[in-house]
Amino acid sequence: MQEPIRLYYWPTPNGWKISIALEEMGLPYEATLIDIGKGDQFAPEFLKLSPNNRMPAITDPDGPGGTPVSLFESGAILQYLARKAGRFYGADERAWLAVDQWLMWQMGGLGPMAGQAHHFLKYAPEDLPYAQDRYRKEVARLYGVLDRQLAENVFVAGPDFTIADIAIWPWASLWEGQQQTLEDKPHMARWLDQMWSRPGVIAGRALHADLRADRSDTRAQQVLFGK
Repeated sequence: MQEPIRLYYWPTPNGWKISIALEEMGLPYEATLIDIGKGDQFAPEFLKLSPNNRMPAITDPDGPGGTPVSLFESGAILQYLARKAGRFYGADERAWLAVDQWLMWQMGGLGPMAGQAHHFLKYAPEDLPYAQDRYRKEVARLYGVLDRQLAENVFVAGPDFTIADIAIWPWASLWEGQQQTLEDKPHMARWLDQMWSRPGVIAGRALHADLRADRSDTRAQQVLFGK
């Protein structure tokens, strides 16, 4: 019996990327909770796995060559899992390139910008209209890019479901909290509904969903945002 992958996780968009991937790929895994509101990400034993003190991270007892491996950074983990499972990375080099560019788009653009929008619109201790407007507008621009891509493709990187969809959906599914609209983005709206119909997406999103707390808690804000 295959020894399970260990997922170091908290129910956030970046955590969902990996829980969804593992569910979709059918890879056995067990979750270890990293409570980012309590500062578990700064524990020395976790920093050995994720030196940037961010979750998710994984350890795989059956890594390359049959030896254990640990990985941090959600994009790198998604690429590794797709190669390991032989699923959701495309069938040839052109497909791989399409997946990689949209994966990088999420990691370098949508994730950071949506994260900043959430911070300044929901969690900042004071209203900063310039910051709120800047990140709200940038997220809107990015969703315009996504909508245009989905106007010509069933999934983000082409006709097939891939890790690009897995990476983008967790942040895009929170569009309301980023003060966005789907009225002018029908293709993105269609894709969001399509993603919600997948059992693996539903299961990965539901993992420890009850622990997704309100970050207006003062102590959690001190830990998360250094206040």
